[in-house]
Amino acid sequence: MLDKERGLYVAHCDNGPISIVGKMANRHGLIAGATGTGKTVTLQVLAETFCQAGVPCFMADMKGDLSGISRSGQMSNFIQKRLPEFGIDSPQFQSCPVRFFDVFGEQGHPMRATISDMGPQLLGRLLELNETQTGILNIVFRIADEQGLLLIDMKDLRAMLDFVGRNAEEFTTAYGNISKASIGAIQRALLSLENQGGDKFFGEPNFDVYDLLQCEAGKGVMNVLAADKLMLQPKLYSTFLLWLLSDLYSRLPEIGDMELPKLVFFFDEAHMLFDGTSSALINKIEQVVRLIRSKGVGVYFVTQSPSDIPEAILGQLGNRIQHALRAFTPKDQKAVKTAADTFRPNPAFKTADAIMQLETGEALVSFLDEKGSPTVVERAKILFPLSQIGAISEGERDHIIKQSRLYGRYDNAIDRESAFEVLLKQAEEAAKAEEAERAEIEAQKQQEKAEKEKAKKKSSGIGSKILGAIATAVAGSVARSVGSAVSGAVSGKKTTSKNTVGKAAGSAAQAATRTITKELTRSILGNLIK
Repeated sequence: MLDKERGLYVAHCDNGPISIVGKMANRHGLIAGATGTGKTVTLQVLAETFCQAGVPCFMADMKGDLSGISRSGQMSNFIQKRLPEFGIDSPQFQSCPVRFFDVFGEQGHPMRATISDMGPQLLGRLLELNETQTGILNIVFRIADEQGLLLIDMKDLRAMLDFVGRNAEEFTTAYGNISKASIGAIQRALLSLENQGGDKFFGEPNFDVYDLLQCEAGKGVMNVLAADKLMLQPKLYSTFLLWLLSDLYSRLPEIGDMELPKLVFFFDEAHMLFDGTSSALINKIEQVVRLIRSKGVGVYFVTQSPSDIPEAILGQLGNRIQHALRAFTPKDQKAVKTAADTFRPNPAFKTADAIMQLETGEALVSFLDEKGSPTVVERAKILFPLSQIGAISEGERDHIIKQSRLYGRYDNAIDRESAFEVLLKQAEEAAKAEEAERAEIEAQKQQEKAEKEKAKKKSSGIGSKILGAIATAVAGSVARSVGSAVSGAVSGKKTTSKNTVGKAAGSAAQAATRTITKELTRSILGNLIK
């Protein structure tokens, strides 16, 4: 609740009102407590307090309850009884300007990012890849950058993986070993994510984080992400919010400390962010959280126990609200002690005991003072929201969506030329070139065949001439030989016997052989000369 005297008034203790110091609000915070202890209402109270001060907020709505922040609250017996405790006479119930978002585009404006924007590190986490597979993904992104191939949606990444896999030998020398097994594992992970609807998150138009930094009528806009379906995929949920936070960090300019933050980012179910996260990525998260406050962004983690947050990040969360914890097991008792140790002790009570005694709506509260030091922890009651507690109807949500300034800006996906189209075109051109090469080879084969047929026919003609020459030579030679033999016998006036005829025939055959040889040689040489 914004109060002229109390400032950002959010809780009340025996010592009076407890408020967040505006210029310390970007020093981050923590809202912790067991299920059912009032964390969601506390988040709503903080968010609408920032809203009234002109600070926009982003929050994930796990069950639809936060959608009620778009409607004014109403007086109830419970609120009526607590008014004297808070020193409030007549609360001014009011709504907050709200914009609804949904990664799947069902309950709000779609929120998309390109594959390139997500980057290999976050994408590797989303796909639950091992170190080797994440390394391959880095190579794929590098090759795409060097060849000017845009990675916009999942079909671009699949096409790029296929391209790198088929040309692995070409890239291995420059980038290291690229195994087909790793390529296949990444492709299967993409298919699994697509089957879960994760492909709807990747594409264009990609979301502009500056649309989160809007005000209307002097109030900060509440950007509410429908997460009831998204939280069923913890990796997608936490990776998406981490991408959004990283994009804010990379795009917003340095502004130093301000009287009020430019944006307050509530990260609900924060344990999902750190479960199964590599140490390298946790280091990156720590860096973003540490430095993003200089961009005017305050990050408030919402989770069950402070032990869900790595110590390096927990130490940066100066504004803390701790709801009740239960200690039924040794592990629970350790969590209670951890939570108690994060506060500056109050001599009036024992912090660890108080954590287990808190009622619903009560909390241990410690905010940073004007100098940035944590105040002594106080046992306090969180204020009631001035907006509606609980979900609004589907019709009311639809009306707010259609009245939003963003309506129509992100609703229709754009599919411009990117890696998929370029690689497909290259494949088609390669196929055409291959087909043309095959046709040329076939034409050459046909030409060679025709030339062989022609040579065969020519050779057959030469053979016919040779055989004709042989026949003529044989006939002429035999005739001459026989004639000579007969002539010799007649001139000798002797009777021709069988022996004489045989000798004559033999002589004729020998003469014919010599003649054939001469004619054959002349015929062949003649044809060769021709």
